Amino acid sequence: MTGAAGTAGLTVHNGVSTVEELVALVLAGGLDLEREVSLRSGRRVADALRSVGVRARLSDADGALLAALAADPPAAVFVALHGEAGEDGSLRTVLDLVGAPYVGSSASACRVAWDKANAKAAVRAAGLRTPDWVALPHSTFRELGAGAVLDRIVARLGLPLMVKPVQGGSALGALQVGDADELPAAMVSCFSYGEAVLIEPYITGVEVAVSVVDLGDGPRALPAVEIVPSSGVFDYASRYTAGMTTYHTPARLPAETAERVAEVAVRAHTVLGLRDLSRTDAIVTPDGSVEFLEVNVSPGMTETSLLPMAVEAAGLDLGEVCRTLLRLAAARG
Repeated sequence: MTGAAGTAGLTVHNGVSTVEELVALVLAGGLDLEREVSLRSGRRVADALRSVGVRARLSDADGALLAALAADPPAAVFVALHGEAGEDGSLRTVLDLVGAPYVGSSASACRVAWDKANAKAAVRAAGLRTPDWVALPHSTFRELGAGAVLDRIVARLGLPLMVKPVQGGSALGALQVGDADELPAAMVSCFSYGEAVLIEPYITGVEVAVSVVDLGDGPRALPAVEIVPSSGVFDYASRYTAGMTTYHTPARLPAETAERVAEVAVRAHTVLGLRDLSRTDAIVTPDGSVEFLEVNVSPGMTETSLLPMAVEAAGLDLGEVCRTLLRLAAARG
């Protein structure tokens, strides 16, 4: 499959392929726990692309996908899958195998970013701040005794803590723990979403999400979104239920701090080898330092998602941004 597939009247301007008619395949759904969110993201991306003249079709990532790609190859694929299906690199490996260009990071970069502990280690090695952490598989607690291991974790990290799956998105399984007695139950809940857990100190401050896009002139940060959940924790319900969270875009930060937040997001994007788009979640502490939490290689695109809010705050059009990313992906193909 070549980059010219699914296009008509292909031309090149400043090294970037453009097309009179761009055909896109938006992948959404899958069998992950985040399927419903992914379908909402996919529909919004497809609608945004159609609004700027792209012929976009929506498809699930199922057994019919490879046959569909071979029968009617698009110019490029827009991956709107969340969770393991869209972010661990597996699907992108298959797209590489069949020569289908796609918007987003490479399979190898996704594998690093998908694992929160590996991502934290990489950005810390690059000089960024991130809360200390312990990441362990379920088998370690079973074999060495959960009580003894948890006691040492509390002694090392203190309280309160954040408990989350090492691999996963949308805050599924993530819980704030204020008392050591709550930790065992939080671990049980977390292990229902994955085989390994990451525990880190709960950092107080302003929670922000910083989207990064590369529209052909290098990665740049969009205005940070400040997140204020009514429950106090930005969990799954707070993310995807309208009215449960208040968002401020741009974030209510001093100009100097806002610039530092943007630098952290772009630096994380670059250090992790990401491409096209990403979203970094961070905490700005009361003293103004920026603590990296995690990065998302397939940011949500729903009505309550953060990247579209940032696009609008930057004075950009979501459809035009998605179309540009598709053209760049097609040119890579």
